[in-house]
Amino acid sequence: MGERLALSVPEPVVRIARTLERSGFETWCVGGAVRDALLGHPHLDWDLATAATPRQVRSLFRRTVPVGIEFGTVGVLDEEGTMHEVTTFRRDVQTDGRHAVVEFGASLDDDLARRDFTINAIAYSPLTHDVRDPFDGRADLERGMVRAVGVAEERMREDRLRALRAIRFAARFGFRIEESTWRAVVGSAPHLGRLSPERVKQELEKTMEQVDRPSVALALWRESGAFAVLLPALASVSALTLAAVDQIRRPTRAKQAHRAIDRFIALFSDLAPQDAERALRALRFSNRDVAWVGSVLERWRQVDATMTDALLRAAPPDDAAVRRWVGTMGRVRTASVLRLAAARWGARRSTGLEAPAASRVGSLYRRALRAAFREPVELSDLAVDGNDLRDAGIPAGPRLGRVLARLLQLVIERPALNTREELLARARAIHDELMQES
Repeated sequence: MGERLALSVPEPVVRIARTLERSGFETWCVGGAVRDALLGHPHLDWDLATAATPRQVRSLFRRTVPVGIEFGTVGVLDEEGTMHEVTTFRRDVQTDGRHAVVEFGASLDDDLARRDFTINAIAYSPLTHDVRDPFDGRADLERGMVRAVGVAEERMREDRLRALRAIRFAARFGFRIEESTWRAVVGSAPHLGRLSPERVKQELEKTMEQVDRPSVALALWRESGAFAVLLPALASVSALTLAAVDQIRRPTRAKQAHRAIDRFIALFSDLAPQDAERALRALRFSNRDVAWVGSVLERWRQVDATMTDALLRAAPPDDAAVRRWVGTMGRVRTASVLRLAAARWGARRSTGLEAPAASRVGSLYRRALRAAFREPVELSDLAVDGNDLRDAGIPAGPRLGRVLARLLQLVIERPALNTREELLARARAIHDELMQES
């Protein structure tokens, strides 16, 4: 037996392993939780591999879920209702590059041999504290290396998603990809079209959520040819755009989860809004996310040049200018548009290009958010609406809409004008002026 270590395994996982072992079934913790524990990183999902068949696992525990019976996986619910995956030792007997046919009755070493990378092929006994590491994964953790188990080309051929996983692990942990493994990743690129759009989307989402500097992974997607196959619109994505993605901090708290889409907005910011929407639809993003990304990119393009020019001047922009920008961005989009603008400006500064100073960008962000939620910037903020104008004798039609638009511009310049009496008086004057122009 190998070296013994004391890893902090959650007590419910220990109890599941003890139940299986007492019934005569060899059981080990495997996968990402073991890897992360060895690296000193927290990991919530501890998976178990066992000699017990799925039927035997289900017979030993009161509450189970058949999450993947055909692949040998049973979900065991602990006392608090948390599910832990328990999978029978297995070996692959057939694969199509994404889905494998497995057989049970394998040993732990057989099970570890079918895994993707050495750093994920380490097993740990929560009862005896023994470590099983037949492929020297711990040494690769110390070396900072992602290396395929066995022959790299064979591992990639078995499951094409492994090419993208290798890139994500390297970027997440700051590791390098071992040379033969990298060649296998590049060799896999032409075959990545076999992956479902949903799996590609999931891999990109994990990269955005788990990696502090996604540009490292995304540059490898570009260099390996993965983007050319999976997202042709990003095949030549610029270094500046990838640097902008890094400028948007990784969401670290549940309440920031909605911000994860901001990194995707930055990634697609070189594209025309409709091209970005097309690419996101191909990845099966929700209609809501597609529309949101497209609208943020469109509004950013409308204000980017004027905001950049204004922030590069000696004097800061006046309040009316800030309100005009907010009116163009839209109240609910202002924060996202400005985060994109700040990311692009930050990327320019990091590469030595001219861009507004960070202090000025921060000041604009605070001023814009104040304006967005405290000052009149949209038609709905006016003290009058279309009904009021019709009651005042202005007929319905395109001209009424133009009157409202002119009133909004007046109020953006001078918020104090936003009273019913003042706007009705000005509306009549504007209407008369438009009549004369026509």
